[in-house]
Amino acid sequence: MAVYRRFFGDEYKYVFITIATNNRIPILLDNIKLLRSSFKYAMSKYSFEIYSAVILADHIHLILKLNNNHDYPEIIRLIKYYFSIHIKCCGHANALPTLHLTESKTKKREKGIWQRRYWEHTIREENDLYRHIDYIHYNSVKHCNVAPKDYPYSSFNKFTELGYYEKDWYNLDDKYKINDLGENYGE
Repeated sequence: MAVYRRFFGDEYKYVFITIATNNRIPILLDNIKLLRSSFKYAMSKYSFEIYSAVILADHIHLILKLNNNHDYPEIIRLIKYYFSIHIKCCGHANALPTLHLTESKTKKREKGIWQRRYWEHTIREENDLYRHIDYIHYNSVKHCNVAPKDYPYSSFNKFTELGYYEKDWYNLDDKYKINDLGENYGE
């Protein structure tokens, strides 16, 4: 069995996270209210900010700004837990495809909604933070062919209001440069 080691440098407050649904089932946008409630639930238990985000049908990219860098594994666990236990009781049962659970997942009482693991990268410098924010905001182009300004499930418009981006930020050359980062970011 693999041993996963996480880096918890106390001086670093930003962490990039990719969370994917099990077998990439496209249920997140159909259950966006529940997903937002899951974020709020985790925020009620831990002190953190979702600094940047994009939500796609089958995965999420987040940059969390943490008060305690050791909290993010538990934050991710709570988001996944809340979403999983509420998806059927909230009238969304029809949104779930038939899930084929392995014996291992059944024994661990998993519902098969999320991949067991997630991708994380501790951001250690300002340029790295900017690259990850760009990568997040380009996901609407990469996966949906929608301009960042027109994609409603992203923090892009928050960043334009703060003056970090022009509304029409992006071009095809940038798209190909940013898409090349995907293999390093949990995709």
